[in-house]
Amino acid sequence: RVRRQSQQRCEGCHSLFGEYYCGICHLFDRDKKQYHCAECGICRIGPKEDFFHCSKCNLCLSLSLRGKHKCIENVSRQDCPICLEDIHTSRVGAHVLPCGHLLHRTCYEDMLKEGYRCPLCMHSALDMTRYWRQLDDEVAQTPMPTEYQNLMVEILCNDCNARSTVQFHLLGMKCKNCESYNTAQDGRCRLPLEEQ
Repeated sequence: RVRRQSQQRCEGCHSLFGEYYCGICHLFDRDKKQYHCAECGICRIGPKEDFFHCSKCNLCLSLSLRGKHKCIENVSRQDCPICLEDIHTSRVGAHVLPCGHLLHRTCYEDMLKEGYRCPLCMHSALDMTRYWRQLDDEVAQTPMPTEYQNLMVEILCNDCNARSTVQFHLLGMKCKNCESYNTAQDGRCRLPLEEQ
């Protein structure tokens, strides 16, 4: 019995099995500017010149992210927190959030229709500065009822992890450290000392 090696063309008629062929993965495909990444251990859709392999994240990323993303060790070996499917071997590109977590690009786009926070750590998934300034105006124009005007609450900021005591407001409570409204109440409401 003769064992034959996989190859791109038929030995008999020389027909091409696929425009792209990887002898390591034994992958035949149409040409999508694929390349084999030895560190990832699989073929990736390229072109190769547009990507680099981040050894800490253990994933090929767009060159535009070189030095501009937060690395989380082996983050690509986790499932997408939205669809719960593998990110590392997916044909759908990965989107790197500012916190360093990964989502499939399509899952990220769907997530933005419903909210703005990373589903794993609750950090803002995009720059919300403009929206926070709009919320400043809305808070200023929306007075609280008398019984809530002097109510103070302890908050935890999901963006910078700072804790602070701020005035309660139904529209949102602004972090004193980074000025984000991506906060959560971290304790009970209380009146200022002079009113207790």
